[in-house]
Amino acid sequence: MADNTVTKRDLAKALAGKQDLTQMRAAQIIQSLLDEIADELSAGNRLELRDFGVLEPRLRKGRKARNPRTNEPVYAEQKATVRFKVGKKMDKRLQNCLDSLKENQ
Repeated sequence: MADNTVTKRDLAKALAGKQDLTQMRAAQIIQSLLDEIADELSAGNRLELRDFGVLEPRLRKGRKARNPRTNEPVYAEQKATVRFKVGKKMDKRLQNCLDSLKENQ
């Protein structure tokens, strides 16, 4: 797998290049979108982004765990998390990427 990290700044630069926008305006749009997604998830709403995937808030139950340093048992409290399920088109693109990486090995 490629281990290149793409930052919000990189996304803004790419978006600005594709849509007649300044990088600053593209960054504002991306941040607004991320804020809206976070607001919806924190309100308990499920987000369905067709062909990309589905984001939904989940509650992870509390559980017994272990401190890896001391090996002592601890209790991990319940916590909110987000589940992401890949959409069909995104899954297909990822599989094509994986197939091409396998061919190049």
